[in-house]
Amino acid sequence: MQMRSRPRPGVAAAAALAAALAVGSLATATATATVAGAAPDDTGAPVAAGITVPRVDGMRDGWINGVDVSTVLSLEESGVTFKDDEGREADLFAVLADHGVNWVRVRVWNEPFLSTDATKGYGAGNVDAARATEIGRRATAAGMRVLVNFHYADFWAHPGQQPSPRAWRGLALPDREQALYDYTAQTLRTMRDAGVDVGMVQVGNETTNGQVAGESGWDRTAGLFQAGSRAVRDTLGPDVKVAVHFTNPDRAGQYAAVARELDRRGVDYDVFLSSYYAFWHGSLANLTAVLDQVATTYDKEVAVAETSWAYTLEDGDGYPNSVRTAPTQYAASVQGQALAVRDVMQAVADVSGGRGLGTFYWEPAWLPVGPPDRVEASWDLWQQHGSGWATTYSQEFYDPDGRLPEGEWADDFGGSGWDNQALFAFDGTPLESLRVYEYARTGSVGPRDLDAVQRPAVTVGPGEDVTLPARLDVSYTDGTTESQEVTWQGDVAWIGGPGAYVFTGVTAGGHPAAVDVTVLADASSGANFVRDPGFEDGGAAWTGTGAGYTIGAWDDPFEGERSAHFWSDAPYAFTIQQTLTAVPPGQYRLSARVQGGNAGATDTMRIEAQSGISTVTADFRLDGYLAWQTPQTAPISVGADRQVTVSAQLNLSGGAWGTIDDVRLVAVEPAVSADTAPLAALVAEADGVRRDAFTAGSLAALDAALVRAAFVLGSPTPHQATVDGAVAALRGALDGLVPVTTPAPTSAPSPTAAPTVVPAPTAGPTPGPDTAASPRVTLSAATARAGERLTVTVADVPGAQAEVGIASTYRRLALADLVDGGATLEVTVPTDMPAGVHHVQVRDARGEVLAQAPLTVTAAGALAVTGAGALLPLGAGLVLLAAGAAFVAVRRRASV
Repeated sequence: MQMRSRPRPGVAAAAALAAALAVGSLATATATATVAGAAPDDTGAPVAAGITVPRVDGMRDGWINGVDVSTVLSLEESGVTFKDDEGREADLFAVLADHGVNWVRVRVWNEPFLSTDATKGYGAGNVDAARATEIGRRATAAGMRVLVNFHYADFWAHPGQQPSPRAWRGLALPDREQALYDYTAQTLRTMRDAGVDVGMVQVGNETTNGQVAGESGWDRTAGLFQAGSRAVRDTLGPDVKVAVHFTNPDRAGQYAAVARELDRRGVDYDVFLSSYYAFWHGSLANLTAVLDQVATTYDKEVAVAETSWAYTLEDGDGYPNSVRTAPTQYAASVQGQALAVRDVMQAVADVSGGRGLGTFYWEPAWLPVGPPDRVEASWDLWQQHGSGWATTYSQEFYDPDGRLPEGEWADDFGGSGWDNQALFAFDGTPLESLRVYEYARTGSVGPRDLDAVQRPAVTVGPGEDVTLPARLDVSYTDGTTESQEVTWQGDVAWIGGPGAYVFTGVTAGGHPAAVDVTVLADASSGANFVRDPGFEDGGAAWTGTGAGYTIGAWDDPFEGERSAHFWSDAPYAFTIQQTLTAVPPGQYRLSARVQGGNAGATDTMRIEAQSGISTVTADFRLDGYLAWQTPQTAPISVGADRQVTVSAQLNLSGGAWGTIDDVRLVAVEPAVSADTAPLAALVAEADGVRRDAFTAGSLAALDAALVRAAFVLGSPTPHQATVDGAVAALRGALDGLVPVTTPAPTSAPSPTAAPTVVPAPTAGPTPGPDTAASPRVTLSAATARAGERLTVTVADVPGAQAEVGIASTYRRLALADLVDGGATLEVTVPTDMPAGVHHVQVRDARGEVLAQAPLTVTAAGALAVTGAGALLPLGAGLVLLAAGAAFVAVRRRASV
């Protein structure tokens, strides 16, 4: 999945604060922040802190700083503990309250247990009414109010998956409405009697398209929503707010259509809730706009019920993270996480008339129950206590009719894919980003240290050119970001076919960098599951919202006679989509053909596939008339429900035009793993080469081939042709090594009539070095930071002096006075030396390289590249950044 950069108001405001501080005072910083949209009021000036958080302007009285911690009981049962800021073990709810959290959201599932054994839970907290009540009781005891989130399902409910609780299967609609009313009322009575301070009740979870409790279509579901609302009013009275919850705010016209349907059918509610994940849900400006439209049109309050951001890309428990590689909007860091949360708060506060209530962070405490090297032990805890995403017992929920073949699983069962998005470190210590709720009231200003380097993703279709970005964003801990040029190591020509690759490089500031490149396979072959993919039937299989589009138009098709055409002379947005209901379980990729022009710089265009809890997207551009683009998404998993919703979503400037055609959802062929063993063997062979035995020129060729080998071995899924090219290059470099030649001794002249008498040896100085020996240079370390001191030892060097320097682009470091052909000296790696593999060289007076040793240089004080792992030694001192996966923020979470 590719991501388009979004506006970052928090970053802009943070930059204003930092600039003001640079010229003198917090008072100046405050004034500057006012211009940037983060003006403090009588709450005071920004405070000094470890991170920078611009003040949120416009938070109303009673502002909600909420979190959803529905997994807490299962985590505690699995041995997870939480700590306070001093590292002392503490109650989670007390820690949250101490950091400015004032609301807790808790989900409720009807029967999240195996139907034949209630001791075997489905997972993710096993949160039935009783456990939700206990969570609510503890939140109340800590001084927080509670939002009760009814899913009206036995496990996860979200768009495309709103199954009926098993106890309600087969009920006629009136009976289902009564069952929903009774269940809601009984649960709320239990909570009330336990002393839970319920302040809001959510009737359904992400009930987009009007689906809830196993029913779909507004004519059938409006009564269910109303039954839930009536149960809240009857049980808790008018002061407790009734909320409805939807998602995909980025889809043009969707929230307006939903609110209109609710209004037409007289559904009684107070609060319109939205999910907002910056990975998937478009710009913050759009979020504010769509919430404002609902709030002002229908006189409703609004809030964000779910949001999050990753503070790291590390995996804490051995179960794959939902967000695995670095997105672009913010850094995957504590600073980036704080800004992401702050900006969502500001987006809600910007809703007019004070109708924005606040935000809830989704599962900020879903921590690992064990480290990645103890997955088997963690698995037992996930299964026993339900502290992971899902247990294997939930198979009956996903496949209630047993349609899947034996041994085929309906979901990925296991641990937490959310631990890297928590507001706590893996050991339970609060991150400073948890203080965002406090800092947002006054603003905070942190020091300016390196935070992260952007790790972009480049995705191209078959046969398309790969272009690496020329500049990257470098983020700092004061919330500011600057763009730096980047120099990449390697050649895109090394890519020989479809696969996932990683190029490494260095920014102009000396910071290590990496870019993920995905070359897609041809998706034009195979069975297509999209109905009417070319709109030839007039679009009966498609639905749309928004304006400016025509499904089944005669304009500029890719093939056939029709297309989906779009144009408007004013700014416009639209979504076209269809839901497929008979897609066999497996992996699929969505693609389309698009062409057009006149799009604005900030316009957004993408295709999307959504199935269950997974969403993948691919952005595209409009390059001109009949300049066809073929966006393709990353693979998406389709489970036992066999449902996939495919869509195209465009938000365009006035005058932009184009067509969409040939929409395809095709099964992904299983990838054939490339055989890298021969390449690894050659690398091992190269690692054993005696570098003092060969010429510098031939060693340079070997090092270049090793860089190519490192690129291939460090890429997640290289194509076999890519591997074969690296094998050929390295084999050729090894075969091309040129030995250092030792001059043959000069023959003695023929004797003459008066032969020269050789005097007998006498005592004297120690003989000089044996000039037949090869010069050598050794280093005190194979890796050093820019600016670091390094000990260099040279030996068997002829002459009285030798120059020591460093290349790639050669720079002299020192002049060594030789004693018996050797010397030991300290040199400093230049502070502006680019990160990467270089060589420390010994040269004679003519500049000839006598000997060299590889040195890996890392940036001074550098942090790891966002999304990159540790440095990996590889062959003759070669290093490379550990490879990450191609960028796919796969939406695998609980409450989509």
